[in-house]
Amino acid sequence: MKLRLTIVLTIGLLALTAGAVVVSALWGFAIGREALQGVTQPDVRPNSHTLGRGEGVVQTDNVEFLREEDILKQVEAQIADPNRALGANN
Repeated sequence: MKLRLTIVLTIGLLALTAGAVVVSALWGFAIGREALQGVTQPDVRPNSHTLGRGEGVVQTDNVEFLREEDILKQVEAQIADPNRALGANN
């Protein structure tokens, strides 16, 4: 009789554990799906939109590089006038 009770308790605990695993997995999936709602894959095509096409830009093999001289001028101007806005190129 005692052996039968042990088997019933063991099977009951295994069933409760399996149930908890299923509920936890479904809940985690639902939370993850909700968290990723609206997230899309980034656009990796380099020519799909214009990025900073203007003065001081050199285009080489579809990759755009800024000229070092222009960067140095901007840095020196910013060091000389720390109150100057970053976006101003005057």
